[in-house]
Amino acid sequence: MPDGRFLHKALAMAVLFCGLVPLFYFASLQFEITQALAEEEQPGSDTVEFDRYVENIAFGVGERFSFDINYGFINAGTASMEVARLIEYGGRPCYQIVTRANSNSFFSTFYTVDDRVESIIDAIGLFSWRFEKNLREGNYRSTRTYAFDQREHRTVYKGDTIEVAPWVQDAVSVLYFVRTQELKVGTSVYVDNFTDGKNYELEVKVLKKENITVEAGNFDCIVVEPLTQSVGVFKHEGRLKVWLTDDRLKMPVLMKSKILVGSISAELTDFALGEIEAF
Repeated sequence: MPDGRFLHKALAMAVLFCGLVPLFYFASLQFEITQALAEEEQPGSDTVEFDRYVENIAFGVGERFSFDINYGFINAGTASMEVARLIEYGGRPCYQIVTRANSNSFFSTFYTVDDRVESIIDAIGLFSWRFEKNLREGNYRSTRTYAFDQREHRTVYKGDTIEVAPWVQDAVSVLYFVRTQELKVGTSVYVDNFTDGKNYELEVKVLKKENITVEAGNFDCIVVEPLTQSVGVFKHEGRLKVWLTDDRLKMPVLMKSKILVGSISAELTDFALGEIEAF
């Protein structure tokens, strides 16, 4: 049986899967406009015109993915990714994205994981406005929240004001942005990212096409590999590969990462389609 320290690392990596990747359409849309935060936490609500529009025919409100998290052949728990609702944030229509990861009953007997991560993504420009991470792993507790001032290109992290790139992404929003991009084998997509106090450029390499079968079904996929030379959730010593459906949805079907001993994976078990809204 793996010790607590190793399991901690393994399950933490599974959570990051759901953060980058640690991830279905044509149901009726329920358009809910609500406050995302208290007024003092939000960016200025004055109307500012942005010149960025990203066409999105990949995801919408109501989309939900469910995954099994496996360490080798051992099931360690489950994870989910959901486009929970459409809200108003800073005078802008935004998607509230929520990801969760939980250890199963067996692993919870000696190490419990109950993590929740939320991202507020601009529905028109597909960039991040706010990121919140709540980790409950064994005796470890951590809550981290930061908002992006996309007008002045900065954020406040642990009391420090940090400049960020225009249209910067967080660890969750980056996956949803990449899903809207054209992915051609042999090319890369580059995305400016901010994670845990660090700016870095994320390179997403498009490796190949492959047909795979998981519990949720059989899918023709594009295999991508996120890379960065800097810090962040995707380092070269922990190679991550993601299988996205080879269609306009680019649904995450399978994620695999090498760790110190063996590998850990997230496999799609079920999904629900959301409604794509035009803006």
